[in-house]
Amino acid sequence: MDLSTLARTPLFRGLTIGEIQAVLSGLHYRVRKIKSGAVIAISGEEVKSLIIVADGVVRGEMTDFAGRLIKIEDIPAPGALASAFIFGSNNRFPVNVIAETDTELFIVERHDLLRILKENEKILVNLLDMISNRSQFLSDKIKFLNFKTIKGKLAQYILQMTADKTGLVRMSMTHNELALFFGVARPSVSRALKELEDEGFLKVRGKDIEILDRNRLLWMTRD
Repeated sequence: MDLSTLARTPLFRGLTIGEIQAVLSGLHYRVRKIKSGAVIAISGEEVKSLIIVADGVVRGEMTDFAGRLIKIEDIPAPGALASAFIFGSNNRFPVNVIAETDTELFIVERHDLLRILKENEKILVNLLDMISNRSQFLSDKIKFLNFKTIKGKLAQYILQMTADKTGLVRMSMTHNELALFFGVARPSVSRALKELEDEGFLKVRGKDIEILDRNRLLWMTRD
């Protein structure tokens, strides 16, 4: 594996190529190539290793009790899989993990990871950052999924895209992708977006959205 690729991963952030080479020289690791569409992990399966997406994109998805498929997120290289679940008493994958594209994975078993954490403080801090970031993401995701209406979900999504308080948004997802993200049918997303426009919350121009009434949109997230 190209060491410059590993240098971009969150685990080795801040290390030089020489430092990474020194770590790998005494480390048992695997590189696994996965075809697009292949299942990498199943929800409930034990997390026995740290898995980093060295190349490609994978997605996390789950099925709710009604049988609806909910896309949790895409994880492109150089992201890590289930980093917040490597340790703990219930260290199992919370979602199914599927290769979105042809993918290359860098895998370190848990006991080998523990050893390098003891030996390298930079890697230890990097892993703690990874775990904290994932925990924060999962917390935000839970809050998001708790919105009862599709319009509430859309309002939250649009507001999150405008952290700088401007009134213009460029949608980063298609309606199909939003439907998977929300766990609803595509027509429901289109209908809810049209209703928000008809009610004067915003104006839609293709992928561009102009927020007309931020306060009312904020109120919508309380649904």
